[in-house]
Amino acid sequence: MESAPSRTAIFAAISRGLFRLETASPWVLDDVLALVLVGPLWQQLRDQFDPLFPGPVRLEARAAVCTRSRYAEDRLAAGAFTQYVILGAGLDSFAWRRPDLLGSLTVFEVDHPASQVWKLERVKEIGLPLNPSQVFVPVDFEAEPVRDALGAAGFDWTQPAMFCWTGVAPYLTAQAIESTLRTIAAAAPGSEVVFSYLAEDAALDDASTEYARIYTPIAASVGEPLQPGWPVSEIESLVSRCGLKVVDHPTRAELQQRYFADRTDGVRPYTFETLVAARVI
Repeated sequence: MESAPSRTAIFAAISRGLFRLETASPWVLDDVLALVLVGPLWQQLRDQFDPLFPGPVRLEARAAVCTRSRYAEDRLAAGAFTQYVILGAGLDSFAWRRPDLLGSLTVFEVDHPASQVWKLERVKEIGLPLNPSQVFVPVDFEAEPVRDALGAAGFDWTQPAMFCWTGVAPYLTAQAIESTLRTIAAAAPGSEVVFSYLAEDAALDDASTEYARIYTPIAASVGEPLQPGWPVSEIESLVSRCGLKVVDHPTRAELQQRYFADRTDGVRPYTFETLVAARVI
């Protein structure tokens, strides 16, 4: 169906919503709108795919999806940014969850036109208000440069911006990742990007190895195949080559300490995806 959104974007939203439903607070991300945005489809997809994953693997994956959003939003809140660009926004609910940050920001939600149309239809159906600070930027990444689309939407390349680019790079070629990072490096000095990348096999813990074994064919079957993973040194070299400086590259232990230290159930994020924050210098 051409008007259908990215299936992996729906999977991510379901993970954010079910983490909240299935675990006790404190939640690393309290996304009360995730399942509402997906609609009744979430139950069908949960029933179809949850049985494929062992319980602990499923839980670590959901924890990681929530962690990557929380991490990007924490970097945003800690900086002096006037613009927030969510690349591959999917069903992200930031603009409704964080009115405390929205007042001083313009939020650019960048996504494939089909995904964006579907999201806006859902927003209308459930009656969520749209804010003038929330700008939707439809981009066919294969056919149109992101820089041109952002400029046409009112993005100011002379003002500092935070770019959130999580859950996307694992599906992209090295060339596509480099192209996007170079685009971000053209933003104003002090701008930042938080992105997640697929770790190399040697860096995966047991839960992540099992997740990769099960999820890889699922992603391929919905037309969004995973690309090979990256060693830490190679991703840092790529970031540097693109004109950016790595400012944080947290390990799983560091993320666990930051976001899961108060939990008593042992929940932690998997190592399948790794987060990195880089700055325009």
